[in-house]
Amino acid sequence: MRTLWIVFLAMLLSGCGYNTFQATDEQIKASWAEVLNQYQRRADLIPNLVNTVKGFAAQEQTVLLGVTEARARVGSIQATPELVNDAQAFAKFQAAQGELTSALSRLLVVTENYPLLKSDQNFRDLQAQLEGTENRITVARNRYIKAVQEYNVAVRSFPSNLTAMLFGYSVKPSFTVENEKEISRAPAVSFDAPKVPAPAK
Repeated sequence: MRTLWIVFLAMLLSGCGYNTFQATDEQIKASWAEVLNQYQRRADLIPNLVNTVKGFAAQEQTVLLGVTEARARVGSIQATPELVNDAQAFAKFQAAQGELTSALSRLLVVTENYPLLKSDQNFRDLQAQLEGTENRITVARNRYIKAVQEYNVAVRSFPSNLTAMLFGYSVKPSFTVENEKEISRAPAVSFDAPKVPAPAK
């Protein structure tokens, strides 16, 4: 009789979304770990990038300082696995990463004014690594967004929402649409030569 009760309970839990929560929660953890991994990869590139730019454009102190400070703000946030369960902490993390993305975009715009810097092999290598990392960040974020979406649908849907309430599963935060637009927006860089006004007659 006890064995039948255990089998019945197992069938009831699996039919009410319990297994879905287990699977999607693990997928979220794995996806989040990859997001953090790629963000860390970007953060590790920044000191070398800043130092290289400083060697050619030391006068751009405001932009260089902006990148350094934005990186420091990102580093001050404890990005633990539990962060994905705290909407306020997640929003803070997202805002800090967005500020760093904007600061890096401003830095790359400034470099257009320094032909010697743009031709420097070390800078070109760092720029290529940064571009590759940004692409990996986008892929990792998209995987995380999809994992959270699947999980949140289960939390909100009947009858799995009853299981969610019973076992304490709640909606998890994700990256916002506004932030996605900001991340995907390429910096506006003009390669046109400045227009010289015609001499007065």
